[in-house]
Amino acid sequence: MPTPAEVTAFLAREFPQNPCTVDALDARGAIVRRRVGTADLRPGGTVAGPVLFAVADSALYVALFGALGITPMAVTSSLNINFLSRPAADRDLIGVCSLLKVGRTLVVGEVSIYSDGHPAPVAHAVGTYALPRG
Repeated sequence: MPTPAEVTAFLAREFPQNPCTVDALDARGAIVRRRVGTADLRPGGTVAGPVLFAVADSALYVALFGALGITPMAVTSSLNINFLSRPAADRDLIGVCSLLKVGRTLVVGEVSIYSDGHPAPVAHAVGTYALPRG
């Protein structure tokens, strides 16, 4: 299993547009972090929905690495997100992913997204990744 530092380095190299880092990783899930900046805010000062979506997608992608090793060609096949409350514009976003199923062709997981330091989730997502044919 790769370390959080190895996965963070992989993301920085292969997805430089994605500022997520990996706080934790094991065979059942992952925790990713995304610093929120002014470019991530929409009118009214709230974090834009696509930023939350990216955190959910990144958390699920990283989580499958804990179960299968770094699998660059895995791709999102579905992701459904529910926005629950307004995230803090001055706090990092924390995506906590739990894998529900790791199969031969698909990985399914759920992600709760939090504003760092706040106990209630600001969003919840369920998604599926398709694995490359081996």
